[in-house]
Amino acid sequence: MYLVLLAWGYVVVMMTIAEALSPQGSVLGAFFTLLLYGVGPMGLAIYLMGTPLRRKARRRQAIAALESSAPDGRSEPAAAAQESRIAPVGEKP
Repeated sequence: MYLVLLAWGYVVVMMTIAEALSPQGSVLGAFFTLLLYGVGPMGLAIYLMGTPLRRKARRRQAIAALESSAPDGRSEPAAAAQESRIAPVGEKP
């Protein structure tokens, strides 16, 4: 799919050059050609192609959050919670 985007980018650049160098064209027209035929559609295509990857990453993050939580609902396991507690002076942990 990226090959299609690369080819479309080449076509848009050639259209932009033709618009800028044409006797009836202008640099402003070339800029809008590049913007409206190139940057906009290609940005949308890249965003849509990345949707499955973002969905998988979000799902992996949710699963990791569920696996890291302890059964009693704490965010850290019980053994780690006890190790991190500081005992009051004169008492054993």
